[in-house]
This record gives sequence, C-alpha cells and structure tokens, in this order.
Amino acid sequence: MQWLKEWDWALFASALVSSTLFPGGSEALLLYRLQEENGSWWLIAIATLGNVLGSIITYLMGKYGFQFSHRWFRISEGKLARAEHHFQRFGTPALLFAWLPIIGDPLCLVAGSLRYSFVWFIILVTTGKVLRYTLIALPLL
Repeated sequence: MQWLKEWDWALFASALVSSTLFPGGSEALLLYRLQEENGSWWLIAIATLGNVLGSIITYLMGKYGFQFSHRWFRISEGKLARAEHHFQRFGTPALLFAWLPIIGDPLCLVAGSLRYSFVWFIILVTTGKVLRYTLIALPLL
C-alpha cells in the first residue's frame, strides 16, 4: 500500500475546495475511500486537513482581501453588516459549525474580516470538522 494513493489526493482536494466559497462536497468520496480501505482513520485526517486548509484560505480572504472579495461575491453592505452582527453575537460557538453548507464558508470569511483570533479559529473549526467527518465515517470504522 502506498502512503498516499491518487484517491487520497483527490479526497484532500475535494475537501479543500468544498470548504472554500466554491461549491463542492467531499463526504461521498470519503465514504467510498473508507469502504475501499476498510475504515482507515488516516482518510478522516486527510479530509479534515484539506477541509481546514480551505477554511483557512477563506479566513485569509476575509482578513486580507475582504474589501475586494465582498464585491466580487456580490455581498451587499447590508448583508455584510448583518453577518458581522450575527458573528459578534454567536461567532465563537458558531465556528464549530463551519462545516455546514451555505453558512459555514461565510462564517469563515466574516471571522477573517473581523480579525477573529486565528488560533481560536483553527481550534474551533478543526474540532467541528473532525467531529463531522468522524460521525460520517463511524459506520465504516
């Protein structure tokens, strides 16, 4: 068995893209690979690493380029103000749910634009994503 098969790179890339502002999903590929490898924990680590890295990219877009990215993604000033208000109200625990479709990526973007602590961002986002991938994979482990 090779250390990383090409499917593992595909899993990493799929997880990374799905956690940026681009649409995508890595769950089906993770389940397929888990069946193929008889439930390897290593695959959960690969998917989590890719997914967290994608969230970091989105965070950095918010932190260093939000003045450009919110125009590019057509986020109105009103929506931006509401997102910032909600993040300031629920931000810290909400980052545990950065894996959720539709709201997870904007959460990461707003966290960056508000210059939320990068260390806490990594801790909370990683915790949420590890738990999500583990729960998805549990039946196959």
